[in-house]
Amino acid sequence: MLDVRLRKARTQFTVDVRFRVASGEACAIFGASGAGKSTILACIAGAEIPDDGEIRLDDDALFPPPLPLHRRPLGYLTQDAHLFPHLRVSENVRFGLTNGARGADSWVTQLRERLQLEPIWNENVHAISGGQARRVALARMLARKPRLVLLDEPFAGLDRYLVRELVAALADWQCQLRFTMLVVDHEADLLEQLCARAIAIERGRVVQDAPWHALKSAPATPLLARILAP
Repeated sequence: MLDVRLRKARTQFTVDVRFRVASGEACAIFGASGAGKSTILACIAGAEIPDDGEIRLDDDALFPPPLPLHRRPLGYLTQDAHLFPHLRVSENVRFGLTNGARGADSWVTQLRERLQLEPIWNENVHAISGGQARRVALARMLARKPRLVLLDEPFAGLDRYLVRELVAALADWQCQLRFTMLVVDHEADLLEQLCARAIAIERGRVVQDAPWHALKSAPATPLLARILAP
């Protein structure tokens, strides 16, 4: 169970939310640009520190106090791949894996094949494209089989074919590994493919928490209705 209660002051408003996500559930955080969605994920990931609240993942307290980043049992993927420039693709993917970890080799092989990394496996990361870098970052994040996966607009700027491939792969792996997943994106249709449930955010507050069909058929606010309109 991911239990989130956090408050974080921003320039124009304060993000103040509370929600729970069951273990193994995939949940979207949806709303207009600047609503505070990325702040929520950053606080859970530890990239930002909440001003107040409590964040727990099962028996682990992520905050307070702030749990060091390397001890958080989660993967966090943003629009920026943040690959290690001095390492090859294969070394980036395997970074942080314990030598001899049971099943690690077969799992890395599955990631490499499904994400089509074989042709660039031994390349330096500065020689690969932006779309390839995003796939490498996804493989690196999943290589350690995190209990919680946080995705902050990871598909922005990618071509539609690649987005379809990545969404399908993520959906398969989430079913296979049963990790808990929170996804932020602007496209409702894309989020609906990954998550049955959505938490709608406006100006740092939860305005609706429901299955997608409920959000689309009866949006709680005029703004939500506008951004969900076909």
